[in-house]
Amino acid sequence: MEEILRRTWAEIDLDALANNFREVRAAASPKAQICCVIKADGYGHGALRVAREFQELGAGWFAVSNLEEALQLRRGGIEKPILVLGFTPAEEAGTLARESISQCLYSADYAQALSRCAQKAGVQVHVHVKIDTGMGRLGFAFQDINRDEGTIQEVKAACTLPGLIPQGIFSHFASADEGTEGDLFTMRQYGCFKEITEALQRAGLAFQVRHCANSAALFDYPLSHLDLVRAGVVLYGLSPSGQLRAQPRLMPALSLRSVVSHVKTIRPGATVSYGREFTAEREMRIATVPVGYADGYPRGLARGGAYVLIHGQPCPVVGRICMDQLMADVSELEHVEIGHRVTLIGRDGDREITASQVAKWENTINYEVVCALSKRVPRVYMKGGKVDSIYNQLLN
Repeated sequence: MEEILRRTWAEIDLDALANNFREVRAAASPKAQICCVIKADGYGHGALRVAREFQELGAGWFAVSNLEEALQLRRGGIEKPILVLGFTPAEEAGTLARESISQCLYSADYAQALSRCAQKAGVQVHVHVKIDTGMGRLGFAFQDINRDEGTIQEVKAACTLPGLIPQGIFSHFASADEGTEGDLFTMRQYGCFKEITEALQRAGLAFQVRHCANSAALFDYPLSHLDLVRAGVVLYGLSPSGQLRAQPRLMPALSLRSVVSHVKTIRPGATVSYGREFTAEREMRIATVPVGYADGYPRGLARGGAYVLIHGQPCPVVGRICMDQLMADVSELEHVEIGHRVTLIGRDGDREITASQVAKWENTINYEVVCALSKRVPRVYMKGGKVDSIYNQLLN
């Protein structure tokens, strides 16, 4: 740990990532490739390092949100196919082709624009057609077999435009993580996707790769695995929801650590932090910790009952969380001094604070908690209990 300043850092357990990848591989159909979703800086875990790990473990594809994320992987040595799930300006057709990056194709207008730019650049772009079966974001609308029959010809016309190579077709489930409550709509979406892919095949348009299974569907809807499954949050050891029927044996990969920077005694009636929302009713010892909302530890957590772990013991956060610091009540601990480790997410002794617990305090989801970690938090990669590598975006 001498390679970083011991202020606040995230530890990423590469052995946990490997365990989670194996869980995904075991759950997926043997015929389905694994597509690792690495968007949002690998859900806050550091996209390039985790992509390298998953590539070594046998990932067949990677998926990202945008072109910049795809280029980060390519320039970092990732050789496997990469799919951009979202919008890329059509003017970047040349970049997509040169870097062998596949692009989501989601409307007739976008298809025409991408085709024009591809022809102008003298290239051909691999595309995956996005079908909106009920998510309501991007995609050619096909949510009702009778009503949206015209979409079949619309997709076929888009895929025959010059400069575009139709490689894949996909959709995204809206409620696959809702257990039995999501069954009806998920199967309706899958039925629509199956119908349009078969109709396109009858019309002479076949695709190499068909995919619609996200993290939740990967475990609860094996029928939807097709040619490829898109594993996202589960790779990082986080469950899409507590309603999954087939809960995998995941290992959370990320821990968030900091240190005690100051310890003081306050008297009854003293207030703590902005707005003076916390008033001491008795004499207390307060530890200051150099982590705040600019690091990705949200300002409102104290109101939700947040605590941190010091020496394996829970210490309540008191007062508003600041941009760069928070305060915790350490009155119950026998000995606390500057430099002692503080755990905000992760295990310390017999106790653990999960990202899902932090999400509950904030009234959000575990995805947001890990994705919110800022670039000023170094990522320290652990393997076999030892430091494997460190990624510090401010110093590197």
